Amino acid sequence: MRIISGNFKGKKILQPKDETTRPLKDLTKESIFNIIVHSNKFDVKIEESNILDLFSGIGSFGLECLSRGSESLIFVENYKEVLPILKKNISNLNYQDNSLIIEENIFDKLNFKIFKKKFDIIFMDPPYKEKNLSKLLTGIIQSDVLAKKGIVIIHRHKNEKDELPDNFNIIEEKTYGISKVIFGNYS
Repeated sequence: MRIISGNFKGKKILQPKDETTRPLKDLTKESIFNIIVHSNKFDVKIEESNILDLFSGIGSFGLECLSRGSESLIFVENYKEVLPILKKNISNLNYQDNSLIIEENIFDKLNFKIFKKKFDIIFMDPPYKEKNLSKLLTGIIQSDVLAKKGIVIIHRHKNEKDELPDNFNIIEEKTYGISKVIFGNYS
């Protein structure tokens, strides 16, 4: 696993030794960033963006954003086995000043209203077995933390049939191997 582009192109990212964590594969990550950069279906620039990385794991997505020039990144992760690896990856790339780690259970303790800024990109990579995305997306909508032209990117198993809020608009959906990536926003 590596950084694909930007200031730290080619730099390796530490990975967990356990099999519980499912890091975002390089091919899928590269495809996500190609869509962000080249899509004419939405107008989001990675450079100078504020990013919220939910279920961030080892930080693969967020670190890629920082390498490509994002202004700030908030990682949200509570799995104790992966947190030291996330912290080490941030430290290895010297991104401590551009990032913050919130060590909370997203469903139980995270109140989106604590955020003082709006996010241009909200990335969600929950465990495939997670069935409660509608609650999370509703919390994002109600707290108004997504910027006006912002997008939500959701990484899921390709066979997962998630119930999404009615006012969540799917802009684009792509399948890569066993996973799918959903790009959306709110009406």
